[in-house]
Parts: sequence; C-alpha cells; structure tokens
Amino acid sequence: MGYYDEHVAETETVSRRGGPNRGGSGLAAFIGAVVGGLVVLLSIPLLSNIGLLSYQISNESEISGIAEIDSPQEGLSQTINYDVNSNVTQAVDKVSDAVVGVINMQQSNFFSQEGNEGTGSGVIYKKSGDRAYVVTNHHVIERANEIEVSLADGTRIPAKLLGSDVITDLAVLEIDGSDINVVAEFGSSDGLRVGEPALAIGNPLGLRFSSTVTQGIISATERSIPIDLTGNGQIDWYAEVIQTDAAINPGNSGGALVNIEGQVIGINSMKIAQSSVEGIGFAIPTEIAIPVIEDLESIGEVRRPQMGVGIRSLAEIPSAYWQETLKLPEDIKGGVVITSVSPTSPADRAGLQDYDVIIEINGEEINDSHDLRKYLYTEVKIGDEIDVTFYRNGARETVKMQLAEQQSF
Repeated sequence: MGYYDEHVAETETVSRRGGPNRGGSGLAAFIGAVVGGLVVLLSIPLLSNIGLLSYQISNESEISGIAEIDSPQEGLSQTINYDVNSNVTQAVDKVSDAVVGVINMQQSNFFSQEGNEGTGSGVIYKKSGDRAYVVTNHHVIERANEIEVSLADGTRIPAKLLGSDVITDLAVLEIDGSDINVVAEFGSSDGLRVGEPALAIGNPLGLRFSSTVTQGIISATERSIPIDLTGNGQIDWYAEVIQTDAAINPGNSGGALVNIEGQVIGINSMKIAQSSVEGIGFAIPTEIAIPVIEDLESIGEVRRPQMGVGIRSLAEIPSAYWQETLKLPEDIKGGVVITSVSPTSPADRAGLQDYDVIIEINGEEINDSHDLRKYLYTEVKIGDEIDVTFYRNGARETVKMQLAEQQSF
C-alpha cells in the first residue's frame, strides 16, 4: 500500500492464439513508433510558438537572467527566467563599500613579541573635501597607540581619532578620503517596527571575513542594557539599544545595522555571548548616535551636564537601612542615595550632603541612578538651573542647582 511501482512486471503483447505476437506485428509496431516520434518532434516548435507548451524552445543560451536546463529528450532545452536582484541585495550594494575594518594597534614596536592588534568595524558616514569620517565603537579603539582603517578593497590607511565617548560606546575617526567613493546614508531609527528586516554588515573574527552580511529582523526597538563604565562591578548606565537576531559576532562591533532601504539605522555594538543564547545582538540607534557623532567630530567630546555627586540607587541599599539610617518615609520605594559630594561642585554649592536621597528633578520622578543620568543627559544642558527634591533625616526639601560640565569617567 502506498507504493506505485513495487509490483509492476514486464509483459509481452499476446496474440489471439494465446502466444506471443511476433514477426509482422512487431515490425508494424516499430514503424508506428518511429512515425509517432517524428510527428512529436515536428509539432513541438509550432505548439511552442502558439503558447500551448509550458516552456519555450531556445536555439541559443541567454546570459543575463536566464538558466538553460537540458530536457530528457535529446535536442530540447527548457529556459527558466530568474532575477538575482532583490531588496536585500540592493540594500547591501548601496552600503557595503562604506563599511570598513578598524585596526587597533596597541604596540608599535615591530620586533616586540608583546605586540597586540585588534580589529573591529566602522562606517564611513561623511566625506568633506579630501577627508572622510568613520564612526565606530569606543571599545574598538580603546587604548590604541595607532589606528588603521581597511577599505572594502583591502587598502589600509592611517586613521586619526577625533574623539570617543564611553557612555554611548561611539568614536569618530578621520581618514584620507581620496579613495573613498561610497558614503553610508543614515536612516531614522525612530520609526522601526518589530519584525521588519535588518542586515548586519561588518568584519566578524577579523579581516579574514571582511564585509560579511547577515540577515535577520528587528527583535525589539527599545532595550535598556545595564553597563558598568568604570569596571567596579556597579551599573553606571543603561544603554538604549536596538535588539536584532541578525548575527553579530566579535569583529562586527562598529559595523552597520541596515534597513531594507540600505540606510544605516544603528551601529552594531554588542551581543549576549552565552553558550545557551543565540540571536541576541544590539546596535546603538541612529537617533542616539547622530548627535554624539556630531559632537565628537566637531569638538572631540560629548559635553554633558553634571551635579558633582557619587550616587547609588536606593534599590541597591538593604531595605533595613531605608528607615533606620536614611530616615525615609515608608511610602518611598525609589530614589538615588548620594554617597559623596565633590568640593566646589554644583551639588556642594547647593548644599547637598552624603545620605541625601534624591527623588525628583524639576518635578520628574527619579527612581534610580539610570533615571538621574538619563534626565541630565537628555533633558537639560550645561548651565541650566534645576530644582532638586530630596529627603534628609526624614524631611522633604528642594534646592536649586546650576549644572556644570561633566568630568570624564
């Protein structure tokens, strides 16, 4: 049951006499077969021309977009049209030459056995005169003695670091633009939708796999990833990133996350590198990256306001101390505890002290250190005067403070 040819056996033509039909009848069958074959061969071109066949007969091979498949019948061929162009290939063609390798050389002594060279990726985003500009990650060029950029054709040219920002993990390089013909176009990351296609372009595992393209989707548009900026094991910042399942591997850092229009919508930055995790990579969205890039290119740093305090989220403090030591009302469940105040800082001048618990700035609720930094870095600027509301010894107070420029981490 279910097999079509298992029980088929050879048979012979049987005459009315009950034995095999041989001689004249065999010759007649042979002649009939030959005549039938000739009729088929002669009728095929006519049937093809009037459109009664599902395929066309071609006497010569096509080169562009045509594949020729041999037919089981000798002398016949079936032509199939295909198009290798797609939205994906067009997007890759538009931007791939603007994605470059970035080489971090931390030892310039050629003969030293301690030399160290790391590679990442970058995106050429601007050309002005004979100079071109590349954005990459801060961690790609960190502690570099020298930096080189490897173009799509393999040419390596020296790069000058204009500035980098540890908070957003971005850096800007300047290179000779004489051989630069393609510049990436930035697109908007604000309108991204979960599920739309995304392409990651970069140099995974170094320059051996340069200009690698991986395809996936936008998995999430607003992910908040905890970052330890100082290496002390404490969370200093939450990076606002795009999540994608397009493969992002070591060496892809600084490369482009591209939409189906071939526009850069993010700068690839990190992935979750656990053996049990696959397809979780992150990119810095262009809406965050572009203002930082502009500052790094023009002034070499990102200028942000600061209060001049050391802080810890209230949630990091054992709850037993909330009322006993900090004297907080029982209904206060979030805030930022001041652990130190820098002399002559805005906080010092405003009279803030250790163990004060900040709960609001300009009426906006502050639940943790991320809320505080996000408000300072995105809602106000250097020189602005803000109202800081806090608890001290159980009493709620508000002071005015004029923000100063943030010092480097």
